Formats: sequence, structure tokens, C-alpha cells
Amino acid sequence: MGRVHHGRAGCFRDAGKMACGAAFRARRADGYARARRLLARMSRSRRRAVLAVLSVSMVAAGVVVYRLREAAAPASVTEAERPVLSSVGPRLTSNETSQPLSIQGERLVSGLSLSLGPPLSLRLPLTVVDATHAYARLPARLSLPAEAPQAVVEARLVGPDGTESEGSARLTVVNDAAFTDLTAMVSAPDGRTLFIASSPTDTVFALEVDSGRVSRLATGDGPSALAAWTDADGRPWLGVAHRYQPELWLYALDAPEAAPRVLPAPLGAEGLAVDGRAGVAFVAERVRDQVRALSLADGRVRWSAPVDPNPRALARWKDLLAVGSLQTGQLELLRQEDGALVSTVAPGPGVAIVGGNTERFREQVMGGKAPRFLVASERLGHVFMSSLGPNVGPNPQRMEVSANSGVSVVEPSRGSYVRHRGFGAGGTEGLALDDGAGLLYAADVGLGLVRVLDARALVSGDAPARRAVLQEVAVAPPEGTPRIRPPEDFGVRGRAGEALHSGPSALALSPDARTLYVLNRFTRTVAVVDVREAKAGKARVVRQLPVETSRAQAKRRLGQVLYYADLGRTGITCDGCHIEGHTGGIFYEKTQPNRIYRSTTLRGSRDTPPYFTPASHISLVDTVRFVGARNRFHNPAPSPSEVEALALFNALIVTPPNPHRGEDGAPLEAVELPDGRVGRPARGRALFEGKGACTTCHPAPLYTLDQDLATRGRYLEVGTPVALPLRLEQQDLAPGAATPSLVGAWDVWPLLTSGTAGYGVKDHRLVVETRFALRALLETSGPQHGDARALSSEERDDLLAFLLTL
Repeated sequence: MGRVHHGRAGCFRDAGKMACGAAFRARRADGYARARRLLARMSRSRRRAVLAVLSVSMVAAGVVVYRLREAAAPASVTEAERPVLSSVGPRLTSNETSQPLSIQGERLVSGLSLSLGPPLSLRLPLTVVDATHAYARLPARLSLPAEAPQAVVEARLVGPDGTESEGSARLTVVNDAAFTDLTAMVSAPDGRTLFIASSPTDTVFALEVDSGRVSRLATGDGPSALAAWTDADGRPWLGVAHRYQPELWLYALDAPEAAPRVLPAPLGAEGLAVDGRAGVAFVAERVRDQVRALSLADGRVRWSAPVDPNPRALARWKDLLAVGSLQTGQLELLRQEDGALVSTVAPGPGVAIVGGNTERFREQVMGGKAPRFLVASERLGHVFMSSLGPNVGPNPQRMEVSANSGVSVVEPSRGSYVRHRGFGAGGTEGLALDDGAGLLYAADVGLGLVRVLDARALVSGDAPARRAVLQEVAVAPPEGTPRIRPPEDFGVRGRAGEALHSGPSALALSPDARTLYVLNRFTRTVAVVDVREAKAGKARVVRQLPVETSRAQAKRRLGQVLYYADLGRTGITCDGCHIEGHTGGIFYEKTQPNRIYRSTTLRGSRDTPPYFTPASHISLVDTVRFVGARNRFHNPAPSPSEVEALALFNALIVTPPNPHRGEDGAPLEAVELPDGRVGRPARGRALFEGKGACTTCHPAPLYTLDQDLATRGRYLEVGTPVALPLRLEQQDLAPGAATPSLVGAWDVWPLLTSGTAGYGVKDHRLVVETRFALRALLETSGPQHGDARALSSEERDDLLAFLLTL
């Protein structure tokens, strides 16, 4: 209730403030007494005149008081005045961490809250910025039944008195917090304990390899990268970097009861490497696409270096740090001392490809594909990189989707990409090197194998590299593991075996190099492999240690297997083009029209059908059925249960929380752009909705026409480049594209269907023309695509700042 002041005394009345009322009544009684004494001294005629005036005054005062009270009474809100909820975005979110929400509506006012129905049953305070825009933040770790992969809740606006406003929206919350996903593993320096991270569940498991005992470490929000080392004093340490919490946690392994030391670190950490003797941690992060060198003593930033988009894989070699970019496919070599760029490494036309279906297309190579893991050999003077191999561009045979998973060899002293040893099938992920014995171990998540490779042969030449595979060790899933198909469908007609249900993804070698530990992502186990006779091709799995045994969300888990598996042994998988559900750069693909395309992100894509360019599949189920069969070359066609599981897994891939939002979920007042300039999102939003006319094709809440059935599937020609200018005679230059969602655009590179916002062409190969793809898109677009050239420099900065907050 508002405060009403009562004269010189300065008192005020809140609801129920009785002292203020008493003081007012006392002053009123004193005034009446003084008036009676004054009237007694007057003549009769004069008293009559004064009383008449007072009577008129009292009547007038009564009218005024009545009208004031009438005005102060709360007016009933008519239907035409009630707030209206139009939409909430994004429509798909997660309980993995705190998530910002954008609310669009009409007649929004302060005091409103966002009410979320069962099973969440909570109210979120709104930050209302104007009559049509408000923001909220969904808390982290919202509890849902473990077996439920998602929950659909109804969202409504509620006033301070509990009255619901007009309109509602549906919000889907993915239950990531109950879906254990083991993606990183390191061994303690003494080899007795393995540390294993599950980012969605905020868990780091400690597995004692002798006893099989499993415990959990306290961690922050989203543990994403691990490293173990011994410092200059001989003390063993574990480091945990986090995806959603800007902290690096340091655990003294010789003092297990001690709380971890917490150092400031960049938000969005994806990679971690440590020089223990120098006391430096190198953290790769995806928010600003940088690598930072942090002092382990106090967290001080020694240097920060911009790198290619979405850096993850890191490896130290002598005085260099190798950094792999998931979205450009390039490897950058930085000086560990100061972060200076020494060289950029990527394959080009004519690079050596040994093995696999891309070997005959070496002259048409246009660049690299995502480095998934790196390991450096001091003795051999090379860095080994797991990837899908060189990226084959337009070619006379129209061979497309050039996946050839294997191990690439890089010579850092010369900054050169030496060769790629392709396996022609599967998906190579984690690597482990026995430098003394010259053995390289490679995990294949798509086939369920670990390959034993002769590292010396890989670096010696093309002919020796062809003979480098010494053994393939199948990692069978534990008894009782659910299968994607009946047992008789595996290992026949050239298909992969049942081992694909395991999902080997990370490796760790014991200090004596006699035992290899294999982290199995799908079965949540660690396979123990005796590698004492690996050089003779006699490595063998001796046991499996369970890390987490829950069978919750079983159908989603089968969908995860299908996403990564290469049942048909074609080398083509969902993850091959969409790494971890995100974009994987660009590919020459699609048959008709066949040209270079950007690999789109799958984050939140369930809400924006149809799919492909031009649009050809109207639902996620339809798309999964078509793509799943094509990936396997119809060997065999996906069963209805496989389609259902894979569609479910894809439908639950969520856009991560935007880092440019505040604690209340609203955009920051000012955002520093990747090129160092600063923009103001609020002014950018006004330009987006007004002068820029961007909402014509990118309306809220998902900022695409494909978000609603009435506007879905429009194929527009807005004058943006059709294709990258690389062998255009071998590309089908069909103009037009669907409007992509802009949600999460802060983390997408390159942009445009053609990939021309980010990439360029030089010397018959692709080059990174700019890391700030949004600015390239904005400043090269013509009148049909917003014509940002009509905006001032400051306006463009503001518009870019707004786009980064979506």
C-alpha cells in the first residue's frame, strides 16, 4: 500500500498503522476546542455568518474527501486491461542448470510472476522491461521423477493477488539432472583411482580400480573437463573445470578429507590441460572462444588468447599448446608462455589419406573436421588427433558426407598436417599413448572397439601407416544391457557387433602402461584391458567395473546409442555431422541440391520443423526414419522402436543457457562483443522489432517462422550468398533457404546455410575469414535481409548485442 503523509509532523500511514491515526484524531480534537473558544468571543450575527461559511466549507470538504476516497479505492480490472501471456521461450529447456526464460505478452506490469504448473508447481518472479517483454530464471536442479525424460508444464501469468492473467504457454523441461552421461576420465597420478565426470548430474565419480568402490566428489555446476598431475613438490592433484560455473576446483589427492580449493576460471569450460611443475592450468572455453592460462597458486590470469570457435581438445607438446576447434576443424598451436599463435594446422588439397572411403578424394580436400581428442608424443615429435578426417569438398563424382573416422598425425615443429589414417567406419574419440612402447590406443564409440595402433608406423610414412592397426578389441556390454535390435541382427552382412552398445569414449593408461581403462559412455562402466601383450595383438578385456547402474530413462538411453552407433559400418552417424547435438562445421552433401552446407545444430530443433534444405521432412520422426536408414545404407532399415528411441533422444537436445543474461534472466545492460566493441541489448531489441524489421522472418519466441504451423516451411530468397565459391561448377546453386532459429546464435559458427558468414576460400581450400560470424552476417546483408548497412555503427553494435542474448 502506498504511504499518505499527514502534514508537518511527518507521520505517515501504512496499512494498520494505528499510532498515525491516533495522532491525527488528537490534532483534530484540539482544533475543534480552539474553534469553540473563538466563536464564544464573537457577536451573534458574526457567529451566524462564520457558521454558514464553515457549513459550506464542510460540505465542500466532504465532497472532496468522498471523491478522494473513491479515487483511492482499487478499480476492478476489465478483461481489456488484464495482462496477456503470448509465449515463453525457449519452449524446450533443462533442469541441468539454471535457465533464463523470455516472456512475451501484452499489458505486462511489475508485480507479475510466472506460474509453472505440475509437476514443477512453482512461481518465478518476473523482471518486466516494458508492456510486451519480461524475463525470468528457472532455478537449477528442479527435481523430476528419475524415470521421466521430460515434463511438460503449463505456464501462466499471475498477479500479486494470485489472479491468473489471460493466455498460457507450454514449457518442456528435459530431465537431464537424472540422466548420467559419462564423458571425461582421468587417472590419479598413482593409478589407484579413476575420476569420471558426468556434467548433467553435477557428478565426479571416484572409482578405486582394485576394489571397484565408487564414491562421489563434491563439485560445482556442470563439471566438464578433468586433469590430474603432480606439482613441483610431488603432491598429486585433480582439477575440475565447469561448464556453468566460472570456477576451477583443485582437489589435493593426498588429503582426501580436505575441501577443494576453488579458483576463478572462465565460464563455459570445455577443455583443461595442466603443467604441474610450472603451476599453470590451460582452460579452453566456448563463451568467448578463448584459452586462458591460470596460475594454480592464486587463479591469476597469466594470459588469454582468442581461438577458433568452440575449442575443446587440448594437448601440451614441449613449449606449445595444441588447441582443437570443434566448429572449424582446425588445430591452433599457441606458445604456452604467452599464448601467442605460432601456427594454424588444417589439411588441404593433396593431403595424405591412408585407408577409408575418402582416400581417393585427397585432391578435393577443402579443410579439416573437428578434433575430438589430442595426445602428444615427446619421443616421436608428433601430435595425434582423433577426427572424421579431412573434409572433402565438391568433386566430379559428387561423393558427399566425407566421414572417415580415424587418427590424424600433426608435426607441431613444422606446423603441418602430415596424414590421416582412416578406418572407414565408426567414430574415433578418446586416445591414450604409451610413448615408451610406441603404442597408441583409440576408442571407437560408434563400433564399441578399442584399436591398438603402432604409433611409430603412423608417423613413419603412408605405407607403414597402412599397417599401423595391430588389433581391434571389442568391449562387450554387460549382461542384461538393453539392445537396439534383436541379437541376430548384429555381426552379419558387414554390420557392427553388439559391442556398439558400450560406447567407449575415453581412455586412461595406468602408470606402468600395463593396464588400459576404457570409459563406456552408454553402459556407464569402465572396462579393464590387459595390454601387456598389446604389441603382439593380444590385448584383452579382463573385467568391467560399474560406475553407475541406474536404468532410468531406458528409451532415451537406447536413443543415445543409436545417435552414436555405426551399425551399418558406413562411417556415417548422427554425431558425425552434429557433434554432441550441435553443429560440426560444413559438409558437401544433400544429393539434391548438392553443395557445401553448414551442419545445423540440433539444439531445440524439435520445435522448428520441417527439416533439410529445401524442406522435405515434416517431423522429427519422419526425419529420423529417413536419415537413420540413409546413414546405414539401409543395412538394415531402422525398426519402429529404433525410430521412436532416436527421435526421443533428438527431441531432448536443449540449447544451453545464454551466458549474456543476468541473475533475473534478463539481458545484461551492456554486452561486450567478440571483437571488443560494446552494445546495449535493450536498444538492439528495439531495432530488431522496429527499424530493422527483423521480426518479419524471425518472430519471438524462437525467432523463426518455423516455430508455428501457420508460417512453417517457407523457403525464402533474401539475397544472402548461395554457396562458398569453391568449384562452383560442382555445386547446385539453388537459391533460397528456410529462416533458422536465432536462439543460441551466440554459440553457432559459421552462419547462413552456405556457411559464408565465417568461412572464405583461399588457394582452393576453406579459411576462417572471421570468428564473429554474426557481424559478418549483419554487415554483408543487403536490403532483402534487413539491410544493416542502413544502421549506424552504434546501432549495429546494439543489434548484435541483442542477438547474442537470444
